[in-house]
Amino acid sequence: MGEVTTSLQRPVGNGQPSTLRHVDSFEIQPPTASQPNGVPRSAWARARRRVSRWHRPYIAILLLLDFGAAVLASWLAIQSFDQAAAGFTDADKDPTWFHTVSYLLLPLGWLIVLWANGAYDRRYLGLGTDEFKRVTRAGVAVAASVSFLAFATKTDLSRWTVGTALLGTLLLVLLARSAARLLLHTVRRRAGQAAQRIVLVGTLPEALEVYKAIRRVPAAGLVPVAIHLTDGYAAARGIETPIPVYAGRDILSLVREVGGDTIAVCGSASTEPGELRRLAWQLEGSGVDLIVAPQLTDIAGPRVHIRPIEGLPLLHVEEPTLSGPALLAKNLLDRFAAGLGLLLLVPLFVAIAVAIRISDPGPVFFRQPRVGHEGRTFRVWKFRTMYVDAEQRLASLVDQNETDGMLFKIKEDPRVFPAGRFLRASSLDELPQLINVLRGEMSLVGPRPLPADDGDFLGDVRRRLLVRPGITGLWQVSGRSDLSWDEAVRLDLYYVDNWSLAYDLSILWRTVGVVLARKGAY
Repeated sequence: MGEVTTSLQRPVGNGQPSTLRHVDSFEIQPPTASQPNGVPRSAWARARRRVSRWHRPYIAILLLLDFGAAVLASWLAIQSFDQAAAGFTDADKDPTWFHTVSYLLLPLGWLIVLWANGAYDRRYLGLGTDEFKRVTRAGVAVAASVSFLAFATKTDLSRWTVGTALLGTLLLVLLARSAARLLLHTVRRRAGQAAQRIVLVGTLPEALEVYKAIRRVPAAGLVPVAIHLTDGYAAARGIETPIPVYAGRDILSLVREVGGDTIAVCGSASTEPGELRRLAWQLEGSGVDLIVAPQLTDIAGPRVHIRPIEGLPLLHVEEPTLSGPALLAKNLLDRFAAGLGLLLLVPLFVAIAVAIRISDPGPVFFRQPRVGHEGRTFRVWKFRTMYVDAEQRLASLVDQNETDGMLFKIKEDPRVFPAGRFLRASSLDELPQLINVLRGEMSLVGPRPLPADDGDFLGDVRRRLLVRPGITGLWQVSGRSDLSWDEAVRLDLYYVDNWSLAYDLSILWRTVGVVLARKGAY
């Protein structure tokens, strides 16, 4: 903690007035009389006083949804099988015990196992795949528990009924939580509610980098409200900032002043010896959450592990998984889905081919060289959406390009015929790429396949060639043609560095919604 050299009232960054002092660390207020050693009186008191409370009503809704899903699945299973009550003595005469187990004890057991597996932990709610993984693990645990109890008590239950009830509950819980998450994201985007208000602590470049990353994902529910500089007022002089900037303030009093509930320590500020630990002590009992944002950008959680050594928490970053059984499973899934899709879509392909020939005489398919896995060139299959003289008219339209980097896009491209506009908006023009997937040149999910004549793939951009390009990917579910070149490259590199089979399935699911909404397609 640095020594104070000045104290005055003046605007910082975006003109927000505050008391400023030159410091080279965030200032920590000494323990108060009510907390002589920085430790709250009880863990229960700390939990009750937590400032951020958005998760409480959300968890209550999840509890009701999960219980209702278990009850509904039991009812459907009982209605589906005549021998549903097998194993329960005198169930035909007095079904009270059977119904109590089916509609009360089993649903309560689901809630207990879900809770034990962290499916209600606020850290995993609302974003990412961890919540659904924990629900799936809970489903396996419930199935194992029911099997053990039936074996231990020698109860001959109806296997079809039990299996239908358990699998049905799992599917209904996942569906209900997906709907709840969609509602939560809508509330966060439109109303700005159900979010954590964050004060960023660090140098101005580090804080702004974290701010930019957070604001890219409004569905995460993180709203930066202020920046507290650790390198003094001079670092922000004359710089426009999107949120108020402060320096030399007691961090806890500043959080309360701006209405925050979370502190995010950014970059190098987290490496100050002893400061982060003392800040954590000061926040005990205050209800304010503490987040550490290290200088590891675009690396997903599964690759990052904390390994404490003698009280020193070390972040261990695993290498990206680009081979092994998971990749084999991905390739098999790609080939199977592509083959099945091509068979089922033959009538649709014929209808599209007729529409194209009526709109503009010429070839039905458009084939263009693209750069694929490890730099190998292949010819991509797409339905033609432009007039046959589109390439000759390109030179006259270069000045109207609405994107940057290696991409060329115009929202109202005159080279696209009317039926082609519909094909592009609905992404139907990309369905023939299933042929490339079947041949192993592409994948269902992967980076955007770029034309081979768009220049050399140098520097960071070349890393995207470590995996096969995809029909869909992060670029499609995150904005498609509305993205800048730099943002598209960042998403592609993020996918390469954090690929997993579960991530692919998540992107495929999100693609359905994006295609139906026709977001960013032109």
